[in-house]
Amino acid sequence: MAVRDALLALLTAGPAYGFQLHGGLASRTGGRRTVNVGQTYATLERLTKQRLVEPAGTTDDGLPLHRLTAAGAKAATAWLEGADAAGADPWDETVDRVLLARSLPACDAVAVVDGERRRWTVRRDAASTAAASGSAAGAVGDPIDEERAESALARLAASAELARADAAIAWLDVLGAEPRLAYPPRADRPRRGRRPGTTAASGVQPADA
Repeated sequence: MAVRDALLALLTAGPAYGFQLHGGLASRTGGRRTVNVGQTYATLERLTKQRLVEPAGTTDDGLPLHRLTAAGAKAATAWLEGADAAGADPWDETVDRVLLARSLPACDAVAVVDGERRRWTVRRDAASTAAASGSAAGAVGDPIDEERAESALARLAASAELARADAAIAWLDVLGAEPRLAYPPRADRPRRGRRPGTTAASGVQPADA
C-alpha cells in the first residue's frame, strides 16, 4: 500500500490535519503501517500539487486541515475498490485495504471484502490451472534437462501462489464473524503537529497544549 492511497482513504472520513492522518495510518492498519511523520506531510504536499487534496481551513489552534477534491475522492474509491498500487504485493494491499475499510465509518466494508474475495478467487483459479499444467521433476537422482526443470519450477511457484490464494480467501471468510470496528477520527488535540509555514524538510514543530 502506498502512503498516497492510505491518506486518500483516510480523508474519506472528512477533513483532517497532518498529524491526525499520520496517527490514523498506524492505528487503522493495526500497526502494520508506520511511516516517518515527515513522509506523511511530504505526501500531503504532493497530493495537493496533484489536486487530489486541497486546504480546508485550520483547527481552532491553527493546524492546517486537508480534504479530498473530487479527483481525490475518485482516486480513493478506486483504491478501495481494488486498484492496487503499482508494484505492490496483492496480499499486503488486501490486508491494508480491508483493515482501513472496516475502520472507516463511511466506507462500505462489506463491498470491499467481497471485491477482495472475488479477486483472490480469480488468482486461485489461475494458479490452480498453472500448477496442474506444469511437469513434475521426476524421481530423486534422475537426470533432468533444463526445459523440464523450468517447467517443474513454474509448477511449484504456481502451487505456492495457490496456497497463498487459499489462505487469503480463508482469512476473508473469517471476517464475516468479526465486528465492523468502525470509529470516527480522533478529535483530541495531538501533542505535536505542523503549523502553517512549516516545511517537510524542517520537521514537525512542537505545539502547545
